Amino acid sequence: MTTLIIDRAGLEIRDDGGALAFYERGERRGTVPLKLLERVIFQGGGLQIESGAMLKLADAGISAMFMSPRVARRVAVVLGGHHNDAAVRLAQCRAVDDPARCLLWAAGLVSAKVRRQRGVLARAAATRADLRKPLGDAIASIDGIVPKIGGATDIDSLRGLEGAAAAAYFGGFVSLFPESANFTGRNRRPPKDPVNACLSLGYTLLHFDAVHAAHRAGLDPLLGLYHRPAFGRESLACDLVEPARPLLDDWIAELFRTRELRVENFSTDQGACWMGKAARQKFYAGYETFARPARRWLRLRCMALARELRAAGIDSLEDYEDD
Repeated sequence: MTTLIIDRAGLEIRDDGGALAFYERGERRGTVPLKLLERVIFQGGGLQIESGAMLKLADAGISAMFMSPRVARRVAVVLGGHHNDAAVRLAQCRAVDDPARCLLWAAGLVSAKVRRQRGVLARAAATRADLRKPLGDAIASIDGIVPKIGGATDIDSLRGLEGAAAAAYFGGFVSLFPESANFTGRNRRPPKDPVNACLSLGYTLLHFDAVHAAHRAGLDPLLGLYHRPAFGRESLACDLVEPARPLLDDWIAELFRTRELRVENFSTDQGACWMGKAARQKFYAGYETFARPARRWLRLRCMALARELRAAGIDSLEDYEDD
């Protein structure tokens, strides 16, 4: 199963039995069998998609994400048929209202994330003697934070530790990029430099993978235990991607280090940085390789959480049946 990325202006997508057919100016360009697909990402401007094609995607359980043609902003997500196990979602609702359960879950996520942030910096320090000072200072700061995570007594204090670790981490991470990238730290909406343009696109794709994994496991992507439920936000997906963010950061740093991506592949307009189409093609191709282990982890973690919640939710369903 794989991902289909459609980033071509003016393309028409039609239903062709068990496949998607692609037309350009009325001329048939090719087909992709649905049985090969797990997710589809639409980004090209002026795309025309038959309703029948969307119905086939949904019926096959293939998730689809629609993105803004230029910026890494998700516009909509279409998911396939819902999971039918009500016990999982009932137990998930109860877990969201259990402070002790939420803190235990959140501490595990933050601990994994911060340790991986340290790992990114430590690997870089091993090969970049010229960056020993900024990387060493960042690592030392993170080392002072890690032991405190397990002792956090509530979500707010845990968020404070996560924020302090992020500040230290990005203080060192920025040194891995050339000055011409103008990368001084994380910014978004819109991203103002090439590195942040890549981070925004990568985080958007990773979040979509988390939504997809949660949905397939029968979980509600909206109900997070660390990120509290909020209008229009898949908070559980936000939870799930936290430990994977540093791995994505590391991969993006490698793209710039090897010059797979260069500053000249990006353009700036009214303070916003845009990734050119050629750069997007390289990014998407590389992301599919990067994402394989991340998707496997997301799938296994969601399945494990669903099993835990299902076991806890059996009694809840019995209570409903007794009524």
